[in-house]
Amino acid sequence: MPQMLTFAVPKGRILDEALPVMARAGVVPDDAFHDKANRSLSFATTSDDMRLIRVRAFDVATFVAHGAAQIGIVGSDVIEEFEYADLYAPVDLDIGHCRLSVAEPAERGTSADGTSHLRVATKYPNITRRHFEAQGIQAECVKLNGAMELAPSLGLSGRIVDLVSTGATLKQNGLVETSRIMEISARLIVNRAALKTDARVAALVDAFRGNARSGNQGGAAAA
Repeated sequence: MPQMLTFAVPKGRILDEALPVMARAGVVPDDAFHDKANRSLSFATTSDDMRLIRVRAFDVATFVAHGAAQIGIVGSDVIEEFEYADLYAPVDLDIGHCRLSVAEPAERGTSADGTSHLRVATKYPNITRRHFEAQGIQAECVKLNGAMELAPSLGLSGRIVDLVSTGATLKQNGLVETSRIMEISARLIVNRAALKTDARVAALVDAFRGNARSGNQGGAAAA
């Protein structure tokens, strides 16, 4: 029998949108995957030679980059943060849309002109440093994995860099979005070595790419 193919998917916001896209490409988890009480991290699929692992988004990229999983789905924010050499993102799935933005307390104003150093709370220190370096500003990044919006009010940082969808959470915490760093969507990612050596990986890429084209064409026709 061929080696088991491992497909990594992220917990959280992207997964609900990803499941129908995966199904159209032939990646269908078993019933246990949909059981909210099930705490397992690995699940069977309708294909005997494929399993799903459900992990944190940042870990999806790590598993695929190191070959522990051969293929997966993750937001483009994660890809930009880590820039793994062994990671290839061949398909934009056109789901999971949001943006990565800078925000700060509403009463402070919206300009960093003349500032040479900032303390920023974020889950994305690499992207954040690059963004502010391009403006000639040194960013001291405080790494947080959640509750970013609390950092300015508690004096941990002057600004935050975080994912924004509607902006409602920022507003509820007295913050305003001052600049957008990047637009984000979910991407299919593959391990480069697996793509070259395993025909099943290449076939899955083609299946997802075909779905993406069909979705874009359908959207254009509807418009």
